[in-house]
Amino acid sequence: MEPEPIAPLQESPAPPGPSVTVVVIGYEDAAHVADAVRSALAQGPEVREVLAVDDCSTDGSGALLDGLAAHDPRLTVVHRATNSGGCGTPRNDGIDRASSSYVMFLDSDDVLPPGAVRALLDAAVRHDAQVAAGLCVRRELPSGRETPWQPELYAKASVVAHPTRRPRLVHDTLCVNKLYRVDFLREHGIRFPDGRFVYEDFVFTARVLAAAPRVALVPDRVYVWHVRRAAERLSLSLDRSGIDNWQARLDAHRLAVDTLLAASQKRLARAARAHFLDHSLRMYARELDLRGPEYTAEWWRRTRAYLETFDTADFEAAPAPGRVVGRLVLASPAPRDLPRVKEVAARPARLCPPYARTPDGTPAWSADLPQVPLDHLLHRPVGLLPLAVDGELRPGARGTRLRLLLHELYGRVADAGPRSVDVEVVDRQRGTVTQRRTAAFSALPEDDDLWSATALLDLSALGRAGTWDIRLRLRFADGSLRETTAHAVRRPGLLRRVAVPSRRHGVLLAQPYATHSGALALRTASGLRGVASVVRRRAARLLH
Repeated sequence: MEPEPIAPLQESPAPPGPSVTVVVIGYEDAAHVADAVRSALAQGPEVREVLAVDDCSTDGSGALLDGLAAHDPRLTVVHRATNSGGCGTPRNDGIDRASSSYVMFLDSDDVLPPGAVRALLDAAVRHDAQVAAGLCVRRELPSGRETPWQPELYAKASVVAHPTRRPRLVHDTLCVNKLYRVDFLREHGIRFPDGRFVYEDFVFTARVLAAAPRVALVPDRVYVWHVRRAAERLSLSLDRSGIDNWQARLDAHRLAVDTLLAASQKRLARAARAHFLDHSLRMYARELDLRGPEYTAEWWRRTRAYLETFDTADFEAAPAPGRVVGRLVLASPAPRDLPRVKEVAARPARLCPPYARTPDGTPAWSADLPQVPLDHLLHRPVGLLPLAVDGELRPGARGTRLRLLLHELYGRVADAGPRSVDVEVVDRQRGTVTQRRTAAFSALPEDDDLWSATALLDLSALGRAGTWDIRLRLRFADGSLRETTAHAVRRPGLLRRVAVPSRRHGVLLAQPYATHSGALALRTASGLRGVASVVRRRAARLLH
């Protein structure tokens, strides 16, 4: 297919001052690479050149890029003779060939938003920073839902004179939302791991921070990360179905920590390990029940071996949920309590019963694992406790009842005094609240450790078919608030499809379900046609 020409920019050539090389890497991505290149060229005269490195594609990507280069002299195509197997080697090609004072990286299936390069370059030059970084947003496709990546780092413009003054910098392991001074990378020999090395960003970021750069942070959106979970070929980092992916993450994280330690950056190494517990460990732990027993056993063994290299201070530096999961893995030689682990690893965390104590009365994960203490729960503010709320959603013709049961947690709930719960039905695609209800809590006479609340929802008023999250805000007599989600109760008959009347669609098919993290959510299909489609798919499954 003949590539669409790129209209030359009607602007003056780049001034002789600081300029940027954007390195676009791609492999077998003819469907998206042109959009990535155009987004880089459209940044303006600050971009002196775009280096498009084609990693020996066979889908016509190379010819497509050559066609684009014929229409803009700033675009240079680098054709690799052999496929590297990963993202690191083609990026290293870009570092070696860059002729500008700064370099930025862009993946072939992502884009740079307008003004990204200018925002980063202005900050780097103004503050004499070797690195400038900005906000990346993850855009789920095809829904278009966007989630900011590490937004706390980019809440306002700031300058970090040395990475140890902002240990949270290790949380942002992406390389693509940053601008690097080329002479800084070359002087310190900072490169990506070559070949097939997944999570190469982890290691590159550690090497950058180990060299102690001055870092300028800007609140601007500078990168749009497209997440295509339905793609035929998932990106290397998104494909978490096999144990090799987890091992690659362990290897990359270990090398990153070793890099920081070798540079005497112990504070950053500790922050990296704490972040591993809070982010990587929790993310994979809440997916364990989706895997088979062989994967789970091997995951547990390898994770345990890696966590044995952590010290007590590494665990103490991590937020409580990741710390608890990590200590449980260390304490148990074999996988156990996976449904409960998933709930603790969720965001926000939920600690479901039973609530055990050791013989001396200390809260613990279980009576047989006193080495996994939960004594922090006696002191944490109520607004941070991993409170467990069971949720039962019962759609019906006369309304939809949401019954919530709040569990006691070592006496903290009773002390705070449960008053009410605000329920929000949130459109997952748009992130908007479509319905709000408030219900009062009352103690159950048959169980002193439970409080009950019931809210009536109007599913017929939902504007369209879609997926809906249910968020809760618990209110207590002592003034405390806790935002959380409900644990989806899985009793027979609860998580099933129900047809309910709808003022807008005639009929609405509603199905409560449990998310990967165990939270209660809702799917809807609208109209008779939507209901018929679901019925046909269900019949097809029964036939096969």
